[in-house]
Amino acid sequence: MSKDEEKPRLAKLVDGADNLSLGVSIVVAVLLGVGAGLLMKDMFGHDWLLWVGVFWGVSAAILNVYKAYKKQVESYAEFKDDVRYKKYEYKDEDEDDE
Repeated sequence: MSKDEEKPRLAKLVDGADNLSLGVSIVVAVLLGVGAGLLMKDMFGHDWLLWVGVFWGVSAAILNVYKAYKKQVESYAEFKDDVRYKKYEYKDEDEDDE
């Protein structure tokens, strides 16, 4: 096998691992937020700081999902002008939208 034949297979593997890592990054973001909240709660003695950390963790997880979504949309943009997919365009011919 030449390197040209091997490259696409490895690229698919890397893309698959990148998609799998989204779930892991969500869990890690929430755990880091909870850890930061617990640390701030212990350091400063305010119970509400735990919930600030939880909010930060959940916000970071949502941001990770948004970034993955944007990356996926960009990867589908290359198919927009492909002749093979032109026949699947959505045509709104329904008259009850008026």
